[in-house]
Amino acid sequence: MFKKTALGMTMVSLMGTAAFAQAQIDATAATDLNLRAGPAPTAEIISVIPADGAVKVEGCLDTSSWCRVDFDGTQGWAYGDYLTAMVENKPVAVYPNRQQVNVTTVTYDDTTGESATGAGTVGAIIGGLTGGPIGAAAGAVIGAGAGAVANPGPDITAKTETYVTSNPVDPVYLDGEVVVGVGIPDTVTLNKIPDSNYSYQYINGVPVIVDPAERRVVRIVR
Repeated sequence: MFKKTALGMTMVSLMGTAAFAQAQIDATAATDLNLRAGPAPTAEIISVIPADGAVKVEGCLDTSSWCRVDFDGTQGWAYGDYLTAMVENKPVAVYPNRQQVNVTTVTYDDTTGESATGAGTVGAIIGGLTGGPIGAAAGAVIGAGAGAVANPGPDITAKTETYVTSNPVDPVYLDGEVVVGVGIPDTVTLNKIPDSNYSYQYINGVPVIVDPAERRVVRIVR
């Protein structure tokens, strides 16, 4: 599926190989970050960029926080609020600061006429994720990093994760990208995990463990 989608992206995004290569920007993932087949939370996850993983940003959409990147030879789309680049020796979130970072604007056209997931049964995007590990929603500069945001307790064990994966629920799709530290809106129902202080939900195609008091993701189960 990704190969067919990539052909469509190539047609609209590459304006000459040499010129396009010169426009690439070095960036780093601020947290473990999904690499998707298309610029949407419903798109297939084709890889995961680890925290501090290096990518080449080939360009970002003009009206949505998705950037096309190359991660270790694999091309896909990552959420630009959680990519960082250096500006005047300071790390900044790529998408909110794309003019300073000098990122090329690209377009996306799914010429296959298919859903980004290839499934055709994806639910509607019903809301938006809030905040995140670097406060990029407000255009903030990188702070203490993802580890300071969510501090999962000792009761998140292998047994807890097994329960989450063994008891799937219908996924909920929210605008943005699911990362550790992101907030879940009140409109989303959380599911209690037995013998645990945590709840869970399947957000944007992945199971997540949530602190129900703060409604923040404390772990992504992969």
